[in-house]
Amino acid sequence: MRIALAGNPNSGKTTLFNAITGSIESVGNWPGVTVARKEGEVKRNLYKKNEAIRIIDLPGTYSMSPFTLEERITRDFVRNESPDVIINIIDANNLSRSLVYTTQLLELGVPVVVALNKWDTVKQKQTDINTETLSKQLNCPVIPISAIQNQGLRILIETCYQIKGKKQIAPYRCMIVENVEHVAESDKKRFEFVSAIVTEAEKRKVTSDKQTIHDTIDRIVANRYLGMPIFAIILYAVFSISQSTIGPWIADYMVAGIDSLYVFAESAMSEAVSPLLKTLLLDGIIGGVGAIVGFLPLIMVLFFMLALLEDSGYMARVAVVMDPIMKKVGLSGRSIIPMVISTGCAIPGIMSTRTIKNERERRTTAMLTSFMPCGAKLPVIALFAGVFFQEAAWVGTLMYFLGILVIIFGAYVIRKINNDTSKKSFFIMELPEYRWPSVKRAFTSMINQGKAFVTKAVTIILISNVVVQIMQTFTWQFQLVEEGLEATSILANISSPIAFAMIPLGFGIWQLTAAAVTGFIAKENVVGTLAVVFGITNFINTEELILVSGSIEVAGIFGLTSVAALAYLVFNLFTPPCFAAIGAMNAELESKKWLIGSIAFQLGMGYVLAYLIYQIGTFATTGQLGSGAFAGLFTVLVLIGIVLLIITKNSVETTLKVQ
Repeated sequence: MRIALAGNPNSGKTTLFNAITGSIESVGNWPGVTVARKEGEVKRNLYKKNEAIRIIDLPGTYSMSPFTLEERITRDFVRNESPDVIINIIDANNLSRSLVYTTQLLELGVPVVVALNKWDTVKQKQTDINTETLSKQLNCPVIPISAIQNQGLRILIETCYQIKGKKQIAPYRCMIVENVEHVAESDKKRFEFVSAIVTEAEKRKVTSDKQTIHDTIDRIVANRYLGMPIFAIILYAVFSISQSTIGPWIADYMVAGIDSLYVFAESAMSEAVSPLLKTLLLDGIIGGVGAIVGFLPLIMVLFFMLALLEDSGYMARVAVVMDPIMKKVGLSGRSIIPMVISTGCAIPGIMSTRTIKNERERRTTAMLTSFMPCGAKLPVIALFAGVFFQEAAWVGTLMYFLGILVIIFGAYVIRKINNDTSKKSFFIMELPEYRWPSVKRAFTSMINQGKAFVTKAVTIILISNVVVQIMQTFTWQFQLVEEGLEATSILANISSPIAFAMIPLGFGIWQLTAAAVTGFIAKENVVGTLAVVFGITNFINTEELILVSGSIEVAGIFGLTSVAALAYLVFNLFTPPCFAAIGAMNAELESKKWLIGSIAFQLGMGYVLAYLIYQIGTFATTGQLGSGAFAGLFTVLVLIGIVLLIITKNSVETTLKVQ
């Protein structure tokens, strides 16, 4: 048996999917978070039959007449794949808005069960809904539920079984009459029908002249002037908790375990074991992967904090605050959604750009959204913030806001190149009510994201570190590299030419370059590779790495000043994302030329930012420019010229295609 789960965005659809399947999917408070269908099996304790039930969570939509790709997915599935039953989940607090889509579903002939979600809040708002009247008027079962509190779920699934195989008959008054000449007239009849149902079935106490606590909070956190400073303070607090207090405290115990494992493995190996095998196991596997896993507590605490913010409804307000800024640089308000999603992972963030109708806006957003620091970049931020800067929290906060500024600047540049004078697009988003976030859901979300992080650490990162260790151990003649002659290794020979181009950025040594290059596979590789090439088992609380000389210069094992360390961090965060994210860009851009232009733009942006930070920072702290300033300036100008040429050519082709 297959059940399709359909409904408006923000109706609690994905929450219901998680509740009846036991899965943990992305639960967001904005439309567009579900950009493709998800499937799962209904938990056995919710029904008595032996038959398995598959449930398909479809993207949220307001109509069967699609305007975006996510709405088209829902329409095509319901029309073409014939589910046995449709569960139409609607917000019990917004019947008028939700029932319009319900009437369209009722006309498809597939059995429909209406799930009145958020029933636990109906009485709190002094609202009375007569479900029997509603069921009679719609000619389908209506089941009150609360997905967030697991109420009414068993009755909902049992009802689906009872109506399976029956043909759904739409209420006569809401059916589209064939001789209606204009769609507007048909829609008018539909709205009149819904209005009549709501009037009969719902009794609501209206207090429109009374300002609620939610309104009061919104006047502050969504204020055009106060919104961004408040967001900065909240983000700073999140990083302080995750990377300066609770995170490192938990990490100390994990790092102690990694150290113990390293010592145990070293002592367990007899002298007969090959030195190469020892190096590969101890430094390549335990050292490299251990350095990444050592940051896991910091990252998981951060995921937990962000999940609480999302569940509370606050992140939707961030989108509201950012909307006017996005429109000024030629992006749709929908561009905010991929940015927010990308803070978790760039891949779903890039995929969610398919909800943008305008092709140029969609491609521009897909091109820029990966500049937001994702979970994979957090170990790099945590490493350099902890090793080179005493106040770790401001570094992470700065990187997030720098990502926003880079996206705004990039969109502005692309718009000017295009000479885009099109009208601003409209962005309508329903703001969810504030609620106390669920610690259980945030904890579960944290565990799942942490699991994904560890999975990547023991697969992609493990393989990468082993390859790096082998390349560092052998010369091109496949002879072991002698101590003190590490520069003769394969890795050093490959990285050195690239390192020469990094001199104007402040980190022109092959070890740091090798780490940056492996970061293109997966950004976590930067930390793992640094651990391998410098022979470090972990980076947490290693005081030998932090040798402060004055208030500016920081000499350590990397041989970087604090300015150069910041430049290196920015270079790794704002150059092209991992291979998987580039693959997602390729799918969404639908153009090899745009993909090449995007990679060139991202590489140029990372290089230019790192150059400016290092050269300006060095001049400010020492009174003179850094090494290779003029050669770097020439490289910067060349990169800018190449990027402008590619973007201009692509934009002209896109304009002609649209016309």
